[in-house]
Amino acid sequence: MVIVIDFGAQYNQLIARRVRETQVFSELLPFDTPVEEIRRRQPQAIILSGGPASVYDPCAPQPDPALFDLGVPILGICYGMQLMAHMLGGTVRRAERREYGPAELKLAAGTGMDGRLLDGFESGNRVWMSHGDLVLTAPPGFSVLASTANTPIAAMADPARRLYAVQFHPEVSHTPLGKLVFENFLHKIAGLGRDWTPASIVSTAVASVQREVGDGQAIVALSGGVDSAVAALIAHRAIGDRLHAIFVDHGLLREHEAEEVQEAFRRTGLRLTVVDASQRFLEKLAGVRDPEKKRRIVGREFIKAFEEKAREIGRVDYLVQGTLYPDVIESGSRTAAVIKTHHNVGGLPKRMRLRVVEPLRYLFKDEVRRVALELGLPPAIAWRQPFPGPGLAVRIIGAVTAEKLAVLRRADAIVRAEIDRYMKDTGFSFPAKSAEGLQSPPVSQYFAVLPDLRSVGVMGDSRTYGRTIVIRAVTTDDFMTADWTRLPADLLARMSARITNEVPGVNRVVYDITPKPPGTVEWE
Repeated sequence: MVIVIDFGAQYNQLIARRVRETQVFSELLPFDTPVEEIRRRQPQAIILSGGPASVYDPCAPQPDPALFDLGVPILGICYGMQLMAHMLGGTVRRAERREYGPAELKLAAGTGMDGRLLDGFESGNRVWMSHGDLVLTAPPGFSVLASTANTPIAAMADPARRLYAVQFHPEVSHTPLGKLVFENFLHKIAGLGRDWTPASIVSTAVASVQREVGDGQAIVALSGGVDSAVAALIAHRAIGDRLHAIFVDHGLLREHEAEEVQEAFRRTGLRLTVVDASQRFLEKLAGVRDPEKKRRIVGREFIKAFEEKAREIGRVDYLVQGTLYPDVIESGSRTAAVIKTHHNVGGLPKRMRLRVVEPLRYLFKDEVRRVALELGLPPAIAWRQPFPGPGLAVRIIGAVTAEKLAVLRRADAIVRAEIDRYMKDTGFSFPAKSAEGLQSPPVSQYFAVLPDLRSVGVMGDSRTYGRTIVIRAVTTDDFMTADWTRLPADLLARMSARITNEVPGVNRVVYDITPKPPGTVEWE
């Protein structure tokens, strides 16, 4: 167990993910978690995350000072470093020149064993900075490990107390050697082993479901995606035939998806019940334009459908869901802003008869895919594209109608078919292997969006006033950040030609070139 103390930066979850990449389990806790609660969890190391505050502000988030007396190695990152300096006798000031973006690290001479945190680094290595404050003087007992042109103390250490800190952000990909910081801290300094593996994740999750459900019965919400599939198989291992798999067709699925899901899951041995609730969902969504309302409606109607089916089965008290860590984070926490409400987190009704069980709640997408293969799921499911619970309702901008769904389904099917063919033609197949494990696909997620927009066009020498289709394709490892994929021009041209020729009422196709941030992967 490594605990990451969250001080409110939007992407602090990347720290937890980087820790897990070193095969060490990590958990994110709010900054005001009582020290006794932290001690009870018996962490082998603690990481203090970044955050937007200034440590000298009266309302700045601070942990109990007793945190530094727990006797475990502690690593401070950005705000975490400033907090460590501020609380232990150093000085933190507003920087004359704020530092945002790349910087070159200059290693201090003669640090010896003090400098183990930066083993593998050299002066001139690039790191990523994002701070307006800086540590001017280190606390007593600390030595300075590195600096940059604008930051006199870019890394510091007190090996006697096993306290270490960096001003830069090792968790982001813009710090090329950032992984070394975590490797050095966790394995060389804290002496931790490498036991967070797909097999250990499965055994931990199965035991968790057994504890939560006990002798009860549960239903699992199957969507056809990898998250719900993995949650279902873990729950099935935990409670066997006391698990009932339910697939709710809400009428917002992609082309032929309902049939594909049923076929795929009947092969797993799960007892599968299909509920056709498409008309019900469309009626509830009629005229609704606000994306947050759409998500809440879908979340509420999902739960109603599951509860109704649970009453038919009888004696069912638990609902298993494939909720992931990014779903939880983007729906907001005590320290992070709400980006969008996920139907299976913030979109759930406040009063529910069923108790929710979430065996994947603290996993990232890449971890779930590895677990899927560990469980023996076929690559077609393990690598199935992410699809939001509200389905096409949040890929239609504005009100949802049957006519818009038909247009978007056909356009989306063309986009997915063409990019699938492109990846196959370039030699990629699932599951691909790299030197460090599973290799991410060149395009992580790709789909069509139907904006609430019409434009003038010319088709067959006649004027048209048709719909626009947006193509969205992104590349990412964790879906917390993402970049738009540089698809070849001829592929974009082929998709545009097929959509405008094969989808009635569409006369324009555009390509979304926005990364996350500032955008999100989905439009709503």
